Amino acid sequence: MMDKLIFGRYIPGDSLIHRLDPRTKLLGAIWFIIIIFLANNWVSYVVLIAFVLTAVKLSEINPKFFINGVKPLIWLILFTVVLQILFTSGQTIWFRFGPVVISQEGVLNGVFIFFRFVLIIFMSTILTLTTMPLSLTDAIEFLLRPFAAVKVPVHEIALMLSIALRFVPTLMDETEKIMNAQRARGIDFGEGNIYEQMKSIVPLLIPLFVSSFNRAEELATAMEARGYKGGEGRTKFRKLAWEGRDTTVMIAFAVLSVVLFVLRT
Repeated sequence: MMDKLIFGRYIPGDSLIHRLDPRTKLLGAIWFIIIIFLANNWVSYVVLIAFVLTAVKLSEINPKFFINGVKPLIWLILFTVVLQILFTSGQTIWFRFGPVVISQEGVLNGVFIFFRFVLIIFMSTILTLTTMPLSLTDAIEFLLRPFAAVKVPVHEIALMLSIALRFVPTLMDETEKIMNAQRARGIDFGEGNIYEQMKSIVPLLIPLFVSSFNRAEELATAMEARGYKGGEGRTKFRKLAWEGRDTTVMIAFAVLSVVLFVLRT
């Protein structure tokens, strides 16, 4: 299970999406999450699905990585969809039992919410799989730069986000190793009643927390040994360069926004 989690992983490549400026990809992902709420009918979602699948194709990444990105959240998505179906009233009622109402509008909204979750996950996965964590840090720091005028520690925030994103795969790999070691000692994860399952997690969490704190201390020591003192006065080895293809992608998002607004009913 853990080896299928792809959040925070970077897959090297030379596709059009890989070559985009990290600011373009970050802005595009945020823009997409905002405008997806404009879609409220089948035509709008068909346009969104076509747009996302085109981005997946241009990324030249195996689609299985995107499917694996959805799998860990599938139960949360389905739970949200079921709640939407059961507790959304509408004009065309199919079934009613007390507060539980199944209507045509509720089912339709549930389907739309399912696609909304999946498309957001796909777009976020494109961002993380095609952008190096350090490049993503530079993009976040650049976009947050205006807040530095009001004494917001922009560099430190970007650094924390980058470190957190960078160590997600490492923690997942560490979790898998600990789970394998505990299984070798006779612990069964995911079996028995809820109490037994929660009890079996304890031998997993304790060594994982200890390992995480040790890793954080080692990282802090390494940064101090290299003279790290924050972002003030630091120069940049990697220079962000906005090119024509980045402008084209932003125009594509603007056109998508207009199309969704026009199609909105």
